[in-house]
Amino acid sequence: MARRRRGLPVNGVLLLDKPGGMSSNHALQRARRLFQAQKAGHTGTLDPMATGLLPVCFGEATKFSAHLLAADKVYRTRVELGAVTDTGDAEGEIIERCTVPALTAADVEGVLERFRGEIEQIPPMYSALKHQGRKLYELAREGKSIERAARRVTVYDARLLAFEGHAFELEVKVSKGTYVRTLAEDIARALGSGGHISMLRRLATGPFDGDSLGGEGMLSLEALEALPDQAAREAVLLPVDVLVEHLPRLEVDAAAAQRLTHGQSARLDAAGMAVGETPRLYCDGAFLGLGAVTSPQEVAPKRLLSTAAD
Repeated sequence: MARRRRGLPVNGVLLLDKPGGMSSNHALQRARRLFQAQKAGHTGTLDPMATGLLPVCFGEATKFSAHLLAADKVYRTRVELGAVTDTGDAEGEIIERCTVPALTAADVEGVLERFRGEIEQIPPMYSALKHQGRKLYELAREGKSIERAARRVTVYDARLLAFEGHAFELEVKVSKGTYVRTLAEDIARALGSGGHISMLRRLATGPFDGDSLGGEGMLSLEALEALPDQAAREAVLLPVDVLVEHLPRLEVDAAAAQRLTHGQSARLDAAGMAVGETPRLYCDGAFLGLGAVTSPQEVAPKRLLSTAAD
């Protein structure tokens, strides 16, 4: 007899405003308990010191969370010049003091231009990347340093928001795998000094930002705790299919839906879609999941909601 999963079958996406001083996993577990959800996962770790957007997927949404892992992200950060830390942020130990030259906002703007576009970046030791099965930050805490290969990442935009001579604030839009701490360190070096970040806030992930889809924006744990009941909490969730809205939509009839939800291919008009393309499937407006185009007239099931077969 299958063991019954504890909790409620909650499905949807929560735009959580993660507080500072808390790991992403701790924030996830707090949210999961509030929703009494059977299953939950997040879509990209934020450092404990960082705040801001942490999309949390409940239930069936976890099946499609991978679509956000490769998404572009937008951050706001504050860079402090004059000191380099071992972690690249204000929570680390200072390992180098640097002079800060007389700078202007125009100097910073000039350097930022060099960091826009595709750049090479060496991942920091204080990261979750693995070396021989161990996370780099675990090795860093033991005083070890491993040679890391440079990676190509993209800085789509880097805007100067405020400048104070010894510190400045930036808003950056970056590709998957970009470390804002490292970007800040490299910018500080290019300015003739050294630096670290003292604030990091994620404003957007892929299609989601603070006001995604006309909603109420990110919600803090305190705001969720203040909601009166389970129905009110579930009402703030976005539907599962928001995770795959970038994929083409394909309507299917009831007969095709039945075949697909039973694991069989269905004859459909997929003209205009390439073989191998992944459409999101709907029947009478209800999201079924994802298919795979096998020919211009046939679609196979790829990743479907379990409820679609109920």
